[in-house]
Amino acid sequence: MPSHKRTLTVVTAALAAAVLYPQTAQAYVGPGAGFAVVGSLAVVFITFFLALGSLISWPFRALRRAIRSRHLRGPAEIKRAIVLGLDGLDPTLTKRFMDEGLLPNFKKLADEGSFKPLQTACPSMSPVAWSTFATGVDASRHNIFDFLGRDEKTYFPILSSTRISNPEKSIKLGKFTIPVGKPSIRLMRKSKTFWKVLDDCYVPCHVLRVPITFPPEKMKNGVILSAMCTPDLRGSQGSFTMFTTDGEKVGAYTGGTLLLVQRDGNTVRGELPGPPSPFRPEAGEMTVPFTATIDESSKAVSFDFGGNEVSLSEREYSDWLTIEFSAGLGVKVKGIVKLYITQISPHFELYVTPINIDPDNPAMPISDPSMFSQYLAKLQGSYATLGLAEDTWALNERMIDETAFLEQTYAIHEEREKMFFNSLKKNRTGLTVVVFDSTDRIQHMFMRYLDPSNPSNRDKDTVLHARAIEELYVKMDGLLARVMEHVDDKTLLCVVSDHGFKQFKRGVNINTWALQNGYMKAMEGSDSVISEYLRGVDWSQTKVYQLGLSGIYINKKGREAQGLVKSDEYKALKREIIAKLEGLKDPDTGEIAITSVYDTEEIMSGPYTDGAPDLIIGYNVGYRASWDAAVGKSSEAVIDDNLKSWSGDHCIDYKLVPGVLFTNRKVVADSPGLIDMGPSILNLFGVKTPDFMMGRSIFRSSGAGDAAGDGPAQD
Repeated sequence: MPSHKRTLTVVTAALAAAVLYPQTAQAYVGPGAGFAVVGSLAVVFITFFLALGSLISWPFRALRRAIRSRHLRGPAEIKRAIVLGLDGLDPTLTKRFMDEGLLPNFKKLADEGSFKPLQTACPSMSPVAWSTFATGVDASRHNIFDFLGRDEKTYFPILSSTRISNPEKSIKLGKFTIPVGKPSIRLMRKSKTFWKVLDDCYVPCHVLRVPITFPPEKMKNGVILSAMCTPDLRGSQGSFTMFTTDGEKVGAYTGGTLLLVQRDGNTVRGELPGPPSPFRPEAGEMTVPFTATIDESSKAVSFDFGGNEVSLSEREYSDWLTIEFSAGLGVKVKGIVKLYITQISPHFELYVTPINIDPDNPAMPISDPSMFSQYLAKLQGSYATLGLAEDTWALNERMIDETAFLEQTYAIHEEREKMFFNSLKKNRTGLTVVVFDSTDRIQHMFMRYLDPSNPSNRDKDTVLHARAIEELYVKMDGLLARVMEHVDDKTLLCVVSDHGFKQFKRGVNINTWALQNGYMKAMEGSDSVISEYLRGVDWSQTKVYQLGLSGIYINKKGREAQGLVKSDEYKALKREIIAKLEGLKDPDTGEIAITSVYDTEEIMSGPYTDGAPDLIIGYNVGYRASWDAAVGKSSEAVIDDNLKSWSGDHCIDYKLVPGVLFTNRKVVADSPGLIDMGPSILNLFGVKTPDFMMGRSIFRSSGAGDAAGDGPAQD
């Protein structure tokens, strides 16, 4: 997950009906508006009556489902499927730790069933891969090619997964501007998920935190809780706030802001910035005040933080705190944060997590049914809702250290475990699928410990957390043991990762390469430097540009607003770029940095191919798009050291970084892939694989759902 994940901001919006017609307001609004559908007390009453109605109508609904499902399904070989998603679990490391006797439960599952590398998606990054897992099609059919896309009219980066837009009309009411109508929140992933196919066949499905599920799909016979690309309350992909009394550190950082506060004796006062006011955008960000009272003798701090009273010691996290921003017109915008004191003296420094959407009063649709997020909050307390909740950029920017990051990550992991095991108990005859992110985030930030030659080790600890990744895999083995207690002979169990992991030592900047080789031109007076988001590019003399983690775009005439390359030159230019970049060597190490460059039109043929990068770069192990390149910047060198704590990655040639598949059934396919998982599960439930799905069943079965074909993707 690149730096731009923390800097992109989606559009904020307000739902006028909640103010003008509160008795009919049943929808959510955009980030920052903070309306709740109902209050906590209402949730209790509504839940009671819904439960009562559900109990009374259950026999009739069960009979109806049984009759209809007979016409939709063939004979099923299983009653239940459990998919344990462990994002980024690597097959090489898994085998190594199994051979060392550290993963007895993975070993048992492999011996009794199967353990195979699992082909990832192209390109090999989480939003693409998990979308392929969900839909059984490639990127050209589900429309997710990267974390970022680009606006062809402006060349500006856009979030690939979601589009959020304001209502077009508004009413002026004194100093307030009231939007009229609902904002539009659209999931840009296309095609139909295999759990929706099951849902339509009356198979109950619990889908928990699978990436690229925001906003959530409507479920008739199950529940879904959104994950990756769910924004924070500010509308970003996660923006931390740091407060300090040290004026020399103050400023903007990637992924957050460091603000100056003054200490008066033992008292520090400040204001946490939140989203812009939905009714007065010109007024800027709404804020929540806080007061910190320091006790030097006990090294503790007492907070009044937005009305929450909490006492913390140095290097201690608070629980989730609910905070309210006053938007005017009686509207309160609610979110949740955690506090962490990094030091009390000589300077007071306070880290505040990104402001997560409050699951008990969600300002945006994060679950379906909408009350599911609230039900979980009542059941287990507040929990992280941000798509990328583990704050990798706070560690990258050294706002927090490795110990604090691990504590935060495992706390979020424990929240996920609670909701997962609750679903395992409640959903005994259908699909339960969950994705845990801790495996991905910890490997991103701690891979450097496994390789002393990684430049990321420079000026950082290399001893204290040397076993962090080993301990992570052992912890996942313990999780698997508890899951296996819920498995019987009519249950399919699959442990799946979307990709593996490799060291990230050196970053490659194609924009710099393009400048040096005459494919890109900077504007006059810019000293041949391209700044963030491709600012400073002379498009009238630019043929090639890079944005995101995998793609090269051609500045094509008739497509891009200032396109230069004509249609009859397009294919020849792609061949020329491929010939020059494949086998590109690192001048400092002599290693090959780029193993392959894929022409998208040659490897994909789906209806959304036109929205893909023109070329997809296959980086070698140890290399990746540089941090600057990912956000459209140029740099001094084409290839340079990666010095961030983010020292492991998978955004390389997809052939070099497969995921893992463990299952309690024998896999008969030679090279199973993520694309096969949906069709395989449908097959075992007796559901015919839809024609649009490209995958095939990887298990030997009776054939009830074997038929599949290459049809058009379905929205």
